[in-house]
Amino acid sequence: MRRLALLLGIAFLLAGCGGKQVVSPTAETVIGTIPTTTTPAAPPGNAAAGGKLFASQGCTGCHTFKPAGSTKTIGPDLDKLAQYAKTAGMPLADFTHESIQNPGAYVEKGYQNIMPNFGQTLTPQQISDLVAYLTKG
Repeated sequence: MRRLALLLGIAFLLAGCGGKQVVSPTAETVIGTIPTTTTPAAPPGNAAAGGKLFASQGCTGCHTFKPAGSTKTIGPDLDKLAQYAKTAGMPLADFTHESIQNPGAYVEKGYQNIMPNFGQTLTPQQISDLVAYLTKG
């Protein structure tokens, strides 16, 4: 009798070990939706409004940017934004937006992080306007 119990125990143990296949539980019913984005999209920017903001917020006092006629060198040369974005490994518009909203996120080599945090003083629309102005080509 002991031998039979032992053989049955071994048989049950081996029966669960074959197949070489991993089975994962899969839900039969999904309730709700899965979000496709984690952050809201920035509103479309207006380059003309961004140009006015660039002047009124004092950007010309620190940056070189040919379209604005500014030649200051306290901050990075904004005519090289595409190069900076590439070095940071980011798309140009995203890099520009992040640099305005959170200037400490990426500081160009050779410059100090002294730019005001415009993410706290400008609206999302104003930041989008500046991005449109700075990246329009």
